[in-house]
Amino acid sequence: MRRYALTVATAMLAAVVITRAEAADFPRAGLVVQDAPLRGAPRDTASLQAQMGRGEALEIRAERGDHWQVWDYRRERGGWMRKGQVLVMPRGEAATAELLSQLRLARQQWGTEGLGLGLAAAYIQAATPDELAGPGGAEALEAMGTFAERIADRASQPAAKPTEGQLGAQIDVAARYGLKFMQFETAEDGRVQVCYEGEAFRRMLATAATPEQRVRAALALTRSDCLDPRATPREAEARDQWRQQVLAQVDAATLPPHWKNRLLMRRASVDASLAFAQARRGAAADAAPALAEFAGIAPSELTEDDQAAYADAAMRVNAARWLGAPAVARDFGAVQIALQPGADGERCVELRAGGKLAARRCSYGQVSLASATLNREGRALALAVQPLDGWRELWLFQKDRDGWRIDVMPPAPAQPGLGVAEFAGWVPGGAQLLVAREFRADGKYRRSFEVVSLATLATERQSPEPALLGAFQRWSDPAWRGASPVRR
Repeated sequence: MRRYALTVATAMLAAVVITRAEAADFPRAGLVVQDAPLRGAPRDTASLQAQMGRGEALEIRAERGDHWQVWDYRRERGGWMRKGQVLVMPRGEAATAELLSQLRLARQQWGTEGLGLGLAAAYIQAATPDELAGPGGAEALEAMGTFAERIADRASQPAAKPTEGQLGAQIDVAARYGLKFMQFETAEDGRVQVCYEGEAFRRMLATAATPEQRVRAALALTRSDCLDPRATPREAEARDQWRQQVLAQVDAATLPPHWKNRLLMRRASVDASLAFAQARRGAAADAAPALAEFAGIAPSELTEDDQAAYADAAMRVNAARWLGAPAVARDFGAVQIALQPGADGERCVELRAGGKLAARRCSYGQVSLASATLNREGRALALAVQPLDGWRELWLFQKDRDGWRIDVMPPAPAQPGLGVAEFAGWVPGGAQLLVAREFRADGKYRRSFEVVSLATLATERQSPEPALLGAFQRWSDPAWRGASPVRR
């Protein structure tokens, strides 16, 4: 029904414009409004010259009956097409207003991305410099970027075939109008991610765009799923600095609550990634900006579509929240821990008991001594370590009959991606630990609050909400309750 309605609406538009153009002189510019054949003569039985895709630009040179004689500069080939398959571009003082009206209609219809790109390109070509710098230019550029994003998202689906069928034709039309796409293999599930390069959105930010148009452009330019996983640490840091600058161009105070939430979530995520990148190269890093942005989110204004982004932002901010804390040695009386340089840039945690080295473990990640906490019995110590952006582990030091040992508790038994495992409290008696975990794996989110056995590190009880576990009600750490985003 949607395709039928679109065809009818497009045909009506074409009829209106063609009626005005029939008596006009030639040549005229035109757009293909539906996938259609280019024939060698004004007959449906004539030889096929080429298969035209929706949105391709043509030059109309003459007419005969129900057909236009057209020329395709891209293929350097002429032919004939039915008039109902070609939208004649308007001319004159009202041309840009008419193109904007047609563009708005195309934007509301899925599957018309090629035609929409052609209409946006026609507006940009017909508009004056003042129009391009004004609201009309902002609308056309945003529409062009939105159409390109739709094509890229469709090409990123697991079963997509970007070189075949309608999708292949849309990508071909987009390339004809100068739009560029990037593609890379995702680390999480191995599928190919296709992303629009974003030039239209960047240009739109220099126009008289509305606050909502600006925030939509900024969010499109800073998508986390369009970050190249093969980027080096220096490239990733430079990219996050640029993302931070783009997001800073949008004034959150001018936005409706749901758009403000989306902006703050993205800012919090980018600030957290940038803090980790700075800490990794030894520069001063501070998670406070990320925490402040996250604290500004109004959960009551989150839409259903925002839940995944909210969970992502919470995990990234939580993973980085200890960055910037003092890295000085900690003395707990019975034991002391300190950081020492290791080989090839590693950081090594040394635990001493009775003045002697009792345990040592090294990592290239960010070790947060400020997070260290010793249980009341003095036989277990928890420590937060962030080896990767958005991924934080819990190191557990325990004393048994053979001395001190070190165990690592990851957020999930999966390839590191996005997740946090954190200390949430000690259970009196020295036999149990409270742990909170949150992670994303295989496209699914999971958050759990667990009572863990110190002897085996096995989860004895768990719940998706801390209020449902009596141990969390009685023994959760006050600092964790007041600071961890996992309790949102």
